[in-house]
Amino acid sequence: MEALIKIQSELKAPKGQFNMFGGYRYRSCEDILEAVKPLLKQNNAELTISDDIIAMGDRVYVKATATISDGKETKSVTAFAREPLARKGMDEAQVTGATSSYARKYALNGLFLIDDTNDADTNEYQEQTKSVEKTEPKKTVQKSTLSAREQLKKIVEKYEADLEGKPLDMSCEALAENDPAKIDEMLGRCTAYLGRKGIKVEL
Repeated sequence: MEALIKIQSELKAPKGQFNMFGGYRYRSCEDILEAVKPLLKQNNAELTISDDIIAMGDRVYVKATATISDGKETKSVTAFAREPLARKGMDEAQVTGATSSYARKYALNGLFLIDDTNDADTNEYQEQTKSVEKTEPKKTVQKSTLSAREQLKKIVEKYEADLEGKPLDMSCEALAENDPAKIDEMLGRCTAYLGRKGIKVEL
């Protein structure tokens, strides 16, 4: 399809979102749609996105399908995302909506050949962040006789409202799994995150 080839070659979707916790920029489904709309108009093409909910055992997946048509031909790409069993601070509708947005983003990535290898949910990004962590001085919690687990637990309890979202979820997960490596990692990351918000951690 000629229209799709032109859009793929001309589309530039900026990373318009910023994650304060991880300190990185990323693009959302909305960023891609905003960038592609003018190109769809220029090439007389239509884009539609639909979702299907698929249950597998006790887990629920969202299957997103992005379809482009020029009136003569159509091309479609699908992507899947799994709903988490629960996410603190979000009701069921919000969880499904967030999962849908994630699946739709990757369906659009596939359709328009957008490379997200440096985004936060890829292995390459994880390797980059590990390299940065090695070169940056570690930020530690104020000296304490408490164990790392006790410190993280107190941070979660005391600064729950300030952590919110992903930092809080990941900290609770580390504590639930009682994984020393994850607990140490989240202790440092939570302290750094709160520090960027101007909050000094005191236990």
